[in-house]
Amino acid sequence: MKHEKKVKVWDPFIRIFHWSLASAFVLAYITEEDVLSVHTLAGYVVLGLIVLRLVWGFIGTPHARFTDFAYSPANVWVFLTETIYFRAKRYLGHNPAGGAMIFLLLISLLLTVFSGLAVYGTENSGPVAVLLAGAGEYVKEALEEVHEFFANLTLLLVFIHVGGVVVESLIHRENLVASMVHGYKRAAEEGDA
Repeated sequence: MKHEKKVKVWDPFIRIFHWSLASAFVLAYITEEDVLSVHTLAGYVVLGLIVLRLVWGFIGTPHARFTDFAYSPANVWVFLTETIYFRAKRYLGHNPAGGAMIFLLLISLLLTVFSGLAVYGTENSGPVAVLLAGAGEYVKEALEEVHEFFANLTLLLVFIHVGGVVVESLIHRENLVASMVHGYKRAAEEGDA
């Protein structure tokens, strides 16, 4: 078996953030109405993690910075097209589709959390209760629909993300899930982006 050189790509913060965010989102999703206190706490954890990730996106290690994976829509399209034909280049950090997915997930998660806080506020609880106290039932129901929409959109994005990780792992013969556990990936090779 050929010994491959490995390089550290994902720092501890990114790896802990990734798995903590996934766990908190799943917990919030499955406790939706049954265990509201757990659902709410998980939502606050998601918000806290996203705030930390936004900061880390500007001051973190090179592959964690937003500038490392902020690609144009045209680059994302070209990458996806090349992936369909098994010609996409391997990236040491996030590829264009992965980078776009990060931004989509962060936005969708923030909209899920903010709409959840708004729903909570209509029930005279949480940090926005002062703004939404006394809101009518129509407002509460509309906010619940918005919250549910973004939670389901986030879940759909998660499934697409996992599918992309599987495809990329198979095409480039590299276990990307494992790299998000231990932080290492195969070193850059000729032909990589």
